[in-house]
Amino acid sequence: MSVIQDFKEFAVKGNVIDLAVGVIIGAAFGKIVDSVVTDLIMPLVGALVGKLDFSSLFWVLGTVPPGVSHTLDGLKKAGVPVLAYGSFITVVVNFIILAFIIFFMVKQINRLKNANLQAPTPAAVTPEDIVLLREIRDSLKRH
Repeated sequence: MSVIQDFKEFAVKGNVIDLAVGVIIGAAFGKIVDSVVTDLIMPLVGALVGKLDFSSLFWVLGTVPPGVSHTLDGLKKAGVPVLAYGSFITVVVNFIILAFIIFFMVKQINRLKNANLQAPTPAAVTPEDIVLLREIRDSLKRH
């Protein structure tokens, strides 16, 4: 087999296609979670804490050249080392929310799988000749 045929066989397998679909949906889902955190949760947390924009929280670790604005973007463009802990807080909140949602999704999937496994299966009807043979066997064991 050639390398191209091997790759074609690999790429067409169901698991690879499922994985690709999962990655694409995961990326879109990540954007949704990012929007939920940025646009809904962080403003609420900011209102409680007193800051509305966590992404602008940082510590300057070097000297700021004259004329450079004291914004995170301005300092980064000027090459000044900054510790952007506000961005880190936002990313951590994103991760916690995403992990929480995935946890509940996996928990529900496992619950549904267990419900399907525990569902009573209809009892198989034993043929009459097998029943008679079992009765004869049991009768012989008693004597």
